[in-house]
Amino acid sequence: MVEAGNDEELPAITIVTPSLNQGAYIGATVTSVLSQEYPALQYIIQDGGSNDATLDVLRAFPANSFELFCEKDAGQADALNRGFARANGAIYAYLNADDILLEGALKTVGRFFRDHPEVDVVYGNRLVIDEGGCEVGRWVLPGHAASVLRHVDYVPQETLFWRATLVSTPAGQFDAKLQFAMDWALLLRFLDQGARFAHIPRLLGGFRVHADQKTQAQMVSTGRAEMARLRNRYAAGRFSRLAGFCSHGVFLARHWWMERRHAGSIRGRECVGRGRSKV
Repeated sequence: MVEAGNDEELPAITIVTPSLNQGAYIGATVTSVLSQEYPALQYIIQDGGSNDATLDVLRAFPANSFELFCEKDAGQADALNRGFARANGAIYAYLNADDILLEGALKTVGRFFRDHPEVDVVYGNRLVIDEGGCEVGRWVLPGHAASVLRHVDYVPQETLFWRATLVSTPAGQFDAKLQFAMDWALLLRFLDQGARFAHIPRLLGGFRVHADQKTQAQMVSTGRAEMARLRNRYAAGRFSRLAGFCSHGVFLARHWWMERRHAGSIRGRECVGRGRSKV
C-alpha cells in the first residue's frame, strides 16, 4: 500500500533512461515511471540507436509522455551525460531500460527530500524480478554506512536519487571510461564532497535479472577491475584494508538479519513488471 501524504511543494524530479535494444522490457519501465503520477516530473529517454522493437514500443505511449532523444552514444555513461545535459529538475535519478520503479516511489522520495532539506542523496530497498516481472528476491538494507560504501557499492542503483545542486556539470557527471561502476564513482565523489546520505527503509525499485543484460563474466573481469581502481583512488589512506573488510562484514551480517526478518513477513510473491508496480 502507498501511504497518503501531503504532496504540496514537492521538488521537481528528472529521470533519465538510457536505452539500447531493450524492446522486451522498456514498456514496463516507462509504465512504472508514468504511473507514479508525480506532479513535477521530467522523464528523458536517451536511445543510442535501437534496432529492435524499442522505438515502436515507445511510440505507442501518448504524445508528450516523455522526452525521447535518438542519437549514437559512446556507451551507457555517455548516454546518461547526454540525457542529464537536458535535465531541469531539482532531484536527479536514472532508471535502466529493463528495471522499474515501484508504486509510490517518487512521491515517497519527493516528500523525503522536501521534509529533509539537509539530505543530499537517498536510496531505498530493492525488489529483484525475473524476465516476466515476478519477484525472485529482495535487498533489504540495514541503513546507510559511509565507511562500507567506500569499499563496496551496495546501493541499489534503481532506488538512487540525488540533488542537482551536487553536480556542477550535469552533462559530465558520469565517467564515460567506466562500463559498470559509473554510479559508484558518482557516489564516491559525493562522499568526498561531504554530501549527506539517507536510506529510506522501503522497497522503491525493481532490478530485473534476464539473459540479455550485461554478462556475469563481464562483471567479474571488467567490473571488478573498475571497482578496484575506484577503491584505491577514494579509500586509500583513509583507513586500513582490514578495517574496510571488517566494516563490510558487520554490514553484511546486519543485511542478512534484516532480510531474514523481512522474509518472515512475506506471505507471497507478486509479479509486478507488466502493469502498475506495487511496493
